[in-house]
Amino acid sequence: MTFPSDLEIARSVQPRRISAVAADLGLADDEIELYGPTKAKVSLKAIERLEAANPRGKYILVTAITPTPLGEGKSTTTVGLAQGLNRIGKRAAVAIRQPSLGPVFGIKGGAAGGGYSQVIPMEDFNLHLTGDVHAIGAAHNLAAAFIDNSLHHKNPLGIDPFTITWPRVVDISDRALRKMVIGLGGRENGVPRETETVITVASEVMAVLALARDLADLRARLGRIVLAQRTDGTPVTAEDLRVAGAMTVLLVDAIKPNLLQTLEGGPAFVHCGPFANIAHGNNSILADRLALATNDAVCTEAGFGADMGAEKFFDIKCRASGLRPDAAVVVATIRALKMHGGVGKIVAGKPLDPLLAVENVDAVRAGAQNLAKQIENVLAYNVPVVVAINAFPTDTPAEVAAIQEVSLAAGARDAVVTTHWAEGGRGAEALARAVWSAAEEGAPEFRFLYPDEAPLRDKIEAIATRIYGAAAVEYQPAAAKALKQYEEMGYGHLPICMAKTQYSLSHDANLKGRPTGFTLPIREVRLSAGAGFITPLCGEMRTMPGLPSRPGGENIDIDAAGNIVGLF
Repeated sequence: MTFPSDLEIARSVQPRRISAVAADLGLADDEIELYGPTKAKVSLKAIERLEAANPRGKYILVTAITPTPLGEGKSTTTVGLAQGLNRIGKRAAVAIRQPSLGPVFGIKGGAAGGGYSQVIPMEDFNLHLTGDVHAIGAAHNLAAAFIDNSLHHKNPLGIDPFTITWPRVVDISDRALRKMVIGLGGRENGVPRETETVITVASEVMAVLALARDLADLRARLGRIVLAQRTDGTPVTAEDLRVAGAMTVLLVDAIKPNLLQTLEGGPAFVHCGPFANIAHGNNSILADRLALATNDAVCTEAGFGADMGAEKFFDIKCRASGLRPDAAVVVATIRALKMHGGVGKIVAGKPLDPLLAVENVDAVRAGAQNLAKQIENVLAYNVPVVVAINAFPTDTPAEVAAIQEVSLAAGARDAVVTTHWAEGGRGAEALARAVWSAAEEGAPEFRFLYPDEAPLRDKIEAIATRIYGAAAVEYQPAAAKALKQYEEMGYGHLPICMAKTQYSLSHDANLKGRPTGFTLPIREVRLSAGAGFITPLCGEMRTMPGLPSRPGGENIDIDAAGNIVGLF
């Protein structure tokens, strides 16, 4: 039997009118802005009204083991869990990120969930939605244009061109734009200098929008963005360049959360999409606040493994929002744990290694040490953990039992097999009951990994040793100089947003499982003063992906009836 594609499943469901979904949440007609019948934006005033009127729901984070290039079904589990919670009588919502067009047309495909646990309309979700990403790109590039314009007009701010750190952005994977020389062609075409282009979801403006509490906070954060330095070493901000106000104007609609729905008609908030291996990897604070004010439970997702998105959720997002999680789910698949245990190889776009479909309890048990470490990482914040075993047809009872044994020994409350991909909410009811039980007990003394006042090096080393399992941290001279400079400039209180590979607990994607004894190299450190964090770059990290030899965009087209085809 051939299982229908995600797109076919999404189109098989007649969605509810989004106005009806909004009404169920207690939103008034004048608090939503319709973008057709199936999606809407919600006003910021509605968030304030609903927070004042309603108790806060349970805040549930969905994270994962160190993933393979195929992913472990984290988005699918987030949606499935919310559907399962609704089925057991709890009003539950999804709060997730909007995907970048780069991965959609590159190697990953869609990010709306999968199977019978998706957010719809699937095509809109994965493509332009309500235009937020484009607005973010426009605001970012406006600041870049202002910098070069200031240089052209006699440089009144005394900007040192060699210190400009503000790139340009585009939301397509385009490796040819990674490094560029601009301003060529004569005096009227600008001042020649080297620069780069990064993907829009890696923009600091994206990170700022996701962390902003309201429009005034957004305006203030944009003004604090450091774009360059003067020749005397002092920072040049977007406020100094007098561009922060115009940037804010471009984002007055983008700051409003987007309301969609799941396949089963429950609410889904889709807002912002910062990368997790470069930026903080979480959806917006505003969307979470809105969801928490209108539901018994909110399932939100953090990018990649618990060492990446979850650590940043706890140490960056929760610091900015003041919100505290009640429970966390760590998603695992048996095929990924086998790979971490040294069996088989998983390459996106290529057939799955046959060894991964053969029972191998020893490999699962060995690879599950990665799961154990990710459970420990969440418990470091005193948040209760439930493991979701995202089931595949080739899984065996003995392999499942091995995961459950390792999970419980590592401190998880439960480890539950889920079939939400094939069965929707019905396949996540057992997970929903376990998660609700954990959330009801909650985390009475949630704790951050490090205090605000700790030196930047101590914060980096806390993440490296306690979350990644490193033995030591090694700083390249440029990184050490930057850390000293940022502390002298008054940014030492900021949290850390590590940039490293998502495919290992370490900086080296080849180190699978639970590596130990390694030294984490920090080659560069960047300041994101508007977003409010410091970003150390570990090993070789790129802020502009490239397309694979066979981009996913080759499959995307329009059929004779005008329907989008080829999205997965």
